[in-house]
Amino acid sequence: MLRTSGVKRILGGMPLAAELDWALRGKGKPVGGFKLEELRDALPEWCEQCRQSPLLEAKGKKILIFATLHYWVGHATLSALALRGMGHEVTLATLPYANWQKALNKFDMRKRELYIADVLSPASDLINHVSFSQDADPLSLPSRLMEAVEHISVMDVQYSLQVEDVDKESELYQLRLARNSAAAAAAFAWIQAEEPDVVILPNGLILEFGAVFHAAKEADLPVVSYEFGEQRERIWLAQNNSVMLQDTEAMWAARSELSLDDGQRKKVTELFSTRQQADLFQNFYRRWQEVPSEGAQQVRKTLSLDGRPIVLLAANVIGDSLTLGRAIFSGDMSSWLRRSVEHFATREDVQFVLRVHPGERNLEGPSVAELIEQALPELPGHMRIVKAGDPINTYDLIAAADLGLVYTTTVGMEMAMSGLPVIVVGQTHYRGKGFTQDPQSWEEYFEGLDTSLANLEESRPNEDEVNRAWHYAYRFFFDYPQIFPWHLLHFWEDVKNYSLENLYSDEGQEQFRRSFDYLCGEAFDWQRREV
Repeated sequence: MLRTSGVKRILGGMPLAAELDWALRGKGKPVGGFKLEELRDALPEWCEQCRQSPLLEAKGKKILIFATLHYWVGHATLSALALRGMGHEVTLATLPYANWQKALNKFDMRKRELYIADVLSPASDLINHVSFSQDADPLSLPSRLMEAVEHISVMDVQYSLQVEDVDKESELYQLRLARNSAAAAAAFAWIQAEEPDVVILPNGLILEFGAVFHAAKEADLPVVSYEFGEQRERIWLAQNNSVMLQDTEAMWAARSELSLDDGQRKKVTELFSTRQQADLFQNFYRRWQEVPSEGAQQVRKTLSLDGRPIVLLAANVIGDSLTLGRAIFSGDMSSWLRRSVEHFATREDVQFVLRVHPGERNLEGPSVAELIEQALPELPGHMRIVKAGDPINTYDLIAAADLGLVYTTTVGMEMAMSGLPVIVVGQTHYRGKGFTQDPQSWEEYFEGLDTSLANLEESRPNEDEVNRAWHYAYRFFFDYPQIFPWHLLHFWEDVKNYSLENLYSDEGQEQFRRSFDYLCGEAFDWQRREV
């Protein structure tokens, strides 16, 4: 048995060793936790439906779709076939990684490549398949692309360990740098040789997704990134940008001057009412609170808060992909947190409440609470930390607060909707939309704090600004996501409910065609977006 890492390292460098082992002992079997068996079972039927598409002979684009990690590979395969059935020429590029934090020897990598190729073989007449684990020289990368790869590798470590200080000598950073460099080199070489019309990939910010994204940008090609939020049958799309940045500028420019009618406002009201009560709304699958609202007075009693003004800082998860690369002036979120709590430690005229993001409950990295405890080993009596698992509803804290501080969390938008003055420090999607305070420097930040606390009533958003926040919330939740048949989180359930045959029908094309056109790089037409 070829089990030891030493033997595999040796065999990994020998031509055809992995191929021989695969042929004799492993053919058709998953390799080391990288499993595509559901995809193997489903693919023949998908391929037959694609071959029967009435749109198959249409003249489309030359498209590259990239994916790594088994769940993204399965989703990307169906998307590739969907686009092929609409007349596009599609190449699916893959990397055989099951984990972005663990090294993979060349021997097992090659066996996984063979496994992927074997699984995808029923589609060989429909889509091309290439592996981006081919040998390519990272040293040949243009300097701008290499700088991007190094930045991505830093964010990978931040994301993986939920930290913001990164040791570039660490094993994890070196692993991420090597993998990202190799992926960027392979993608850049392939793109230059094949010249696709558009590159499509998930995320576009971190891991090999970010590396391939920047390879496409360096080649001056259109690139579309996508991700899935908390709504079923909806996809986030971004063209020539990482979708994780949630750039809503074009959408808001086109929609902001429209009125928000009673039905639309009711829809937003119902959404936030269910969020407040720890319930689910329509096609949303995520509960944002664990406990229902009990009201501002109860939370004041629970936290022993008195009549002094309350400043509520709602934190993000450290290293979350919605915070990475979002600093305006603070360098990172942790620096902002430290300086903020140190500032409020001296402000006994107000009460300071830090709400740790409830999402920390499901993660293993260091908590924001630990960061604050390091900065202030003895928490002053006028300061409170509400930890991730504490049975306190964030909306009760908003109702009790007089001033809100946020980095990128959507809670800041909800604070403004509640009539609370909000200071936004990070580059979030609702910053600069006309209902928050948006400092550009430390000086502006602390001046804004002092000015707001000196006259809280005057600092509150006026009626027009509150209405603008409500209007933006509607556009963000109900206009910005595009309709799409297969959500990553519920992928195999969605596939059972909606087939490629459904997609190719007249009804399916009427419902989804525009989203797939946007996915292929066609310009968004926000003026035509139905409401």
